Amino acid sequence: QTSELTPSLRASSIGLLTLSITNLTLSALQFFKIWIENMTSPFRGIAEDIRGRASCYKQDWIDGIKPGIRILAPTTYIFFASALPVIAFGEQLSRDTDGRLSTVETLAATAICGIIHSILGGQPLMIVGVAEPTIIMYTYLYNFAKGRQDLGPELVCIWTALLLFLMAIFNVSDIISRFTRIAGETFGMLISVLFIQEAIKGLVSEFGIPTSEDPNSVQYQFQWLYTNGLLAVIFLFGLLYTALQSRNARSWLYGAGWLRSFIADYGVPLMVIAWTALSFCVPNKVPSDVPRRLYSPLLWDYESLYHWTVIKDMGKVPLVHVMDAFVPGVMIAALYFFDHSVASQLAQQKEFNLKKPSAYHYDIFLLGFTTLLCGLIGLPPANGVLPQSPMHTKSLIFIKKKMMESVDESIEQKASISEIYNRIQRVFIDIDKSSVTSVAVIELKDLKDAIMTIEDGFENTKEKFTLEKHIDDYLPVRVNEQRVSNFLQSILLAASMCAMPLIKLIPTSVLWGYFAYMAIDSLPGNQFWERILLLFVPYGQRYK
Repeated sequence: QTSELTPSLRASSIGLLTLSITNLTLSALQFFKIWIENMTSPFRGIAEDIRGRASCYKQDWIDGIKPGIRILAPTTYIFFASALPVIAFGEQLSRDTDGRLSTVETLAATAICGIIHSILGGQPLMIVGVAEPTIIMYTYLYNFAKGRQDLGPELVCIWTALLLFLMAIFNVSDIISRFTRIAGETFGMLISVLFIQEAIKGLVSEFGIPTSEDPNSVQYQFQWLYTNGLLAVIFLFGLLYTALQSRNARSWLYGAGWLRSFIADYGVPLMVIAWTALSFCVPNKVPSDVPRRLYSPLLWDYESLYHWTVIKDMGKVPLVHVMDAFVPGVMIAALYFFDHSVASQLAQQKEFNLKKPSAYHYDIFLLGFTTLLCGLIGLPPANGVLPQSPMHTKSLIFIKKKMMESVDESIEQKASISEIYNRIQRVFIDIDKSSVTSVAVIELKDLKDAIMTIEDGFENTKEKFTLEKHIDDYLPVRVNEQRVSNFLQSILLAASMCAMPLIKLIPTSVLWGYFAYMAIDSLPGNQFWERILLLFVPYGQRYK
């Protein structure tokens, strides 16, 4: 019987192998066809992106101005989400480059590129900044260059910019359609892990003596070093806990509605300020450098001024080293292309239900311009960053928030399930002017099916939260797609360069706590992370 099965198995294996080879051949031919089309139609993608975004450019600004002062909530939220990591990365870069680059440079690069992108960019919801991969790459290049006097430590981004220009011109961004969700979410998870890693490394460093400091100083005696470490633990977990709690302030039992909304919108920056103020409530006998605080040269110090004229030194680099720079240029261009594209893709995920077109090709072209500009003035270039980009989009969701407020009011008035649904539908139609009743009914069908499964009578708090948790995933989403919040947060970043004396008051441990907060806050909605959590759920509970 075995001998009879063997030929059939062999035939099946050959058939599967033939089918696999055929599929691979067809995929290769399809890729080759797309490559030929892209090479023979330069600027096609850029032109389409410009036409698509030009049609809604004016509306981008109108939609940002229309909310009035309410636009400040997502602005301040994303400003802190951008500024604090950039400050920390600047301190890390200063340590790794012997002070050649510091917080002032990373803030300047992020502000300049942010302003340009918010005004001219194709996808204004994407946030740009100096990120951890850039810091790692620049540290490696600096260590390679500093031992070679003929090469010099000047920054040259010419090759990277040229390669990005070519990628945009020949429509390489068409490959974005091949990026599956797992690619973007895995990269997002990687960034979250890097933030957690940075928080842990920072916390551990609070118990040690910095390499550039005098170990005989008073603040580095054992008792004060240990005190600094314990305070760092308190500040890190204190900021992490209070920041996470403040994001859920709208569902608190206590406080007026306007106060809970204010804390939910501005709670994270308020917690940074509160814990910074608390860090000064230490006894007078404690050394002034405990707890440890940020260090950075001021904007007007010499260390922050010399690099602005780096362009005049580029001509001194020998031609052979200019050609050698092509190799790291390829590496940085590939890194920026992938990082920038994934950040843009995650900022406009399907569940955000965005209405305006994407602009992958044009944004890569603009990234080439900003990379060239930063290289000519000696700044580390900024590109699309995670998790700030999807965090920015989430902060601009407005219909979902209004619906939850309507649910809260209905529960307080002890309304029935059908009354709650009718109020939600009215809120949806009133806010989303593009929807008529018939369209709203279709879009709210899943919500109606979910909400009708809950029995009437919400007398206690537990039932109220059960309702909110039960319907949250079914609420329709609308995002205020505009440019104002990105523009304002970039202006604030530029202004923060002049506020370095105030920024230097922030304890480094508060910064590590904010890193941990950003990593945790970026996980909800990441299906890769949710599947990991599902592994720890008993099988019988997974579908309840």
